[in-house]
Amino acid sequence: MRSLIALPLLALGLAACQVTKDEANDTITAELNGDVAENGLSDAGNLAENVTSDIGNDIDKAADKIENTDVDVKVDTNTAN
Repeated sequence: MRSLIALPLLALGLAACQVTKDEANDTITAELNGDVAENGLSDAGNLAENVTSDIGNDIDKAADKIENTDVDVKVDTNTAN
């Protein structure tokens, strides 16, 4: 379960990281773009909110179906044992 949470965060971190390589100086520069990270976190939060809302709606629908089920139980108390 934790890996399901960690994978999108890892992908978000990689998407927000910009790596450049300078062949002339033989150097590599890595920069974190805060705007990209912030937008990604906002999108992830919105997705999580939508998923939990959908799950809640499904639970409500299931509860309504259970609540609206009529069960007739007949008990005959006039029988001899």
